[in-house]
Amino acid sequence: MKNSKGFSLLELLIVVAIILIIATIAIPSLLRSRQAANESAAVANVRTINTAEVTYLSSAAGKFGLMTDLIAAKLLDDTFTATKAGYNYAIVLDATFSDYTITAVPASTNTGRYGYYSVPDAVVRYWTNASLTPTPAQVGKSVQ
Repeated sequence: MKNSKGFSLLELLIVVAIILIIATIAIPSLLRSRQAANESAAVANVRTINTAEVTYLSSAAGKFGLMTDLIAAKLLDDTFTATKAGYNYAIVLDATFSDYTITAVPASTNTGRYGYYSVPDAVVRYWTNASLTPTPAQVGKSVQ
């Protein structure tokens, strides 16, 4: 009798097929979970920037600051200048530095479904077309 050790090619193919089926089911769920985590982090980061703006306002003669101003004042760390948790953050000021808009835009479609923004009322809102700046037609409900 022949003493054979190991697995046959058919057995290995069955195991690989089972692994592929499991991966096909698991990977989309993993991506959605990561996307949801990035979105939650984006909302929290917009709130952090709002807090930094209010603090900066009280120490800068009643004027809001740009991202570089908030970082220089040590109210934010410099990670906000690069992609953070899958989102890019920006602050736009009006000409008199008395109004601002904070935006959080997904770095790619895989990192987030929504863009987020906030104005001095400190309510974080979202819009569904994250490649554009928010317009009244795109604005959704506020994020709780």
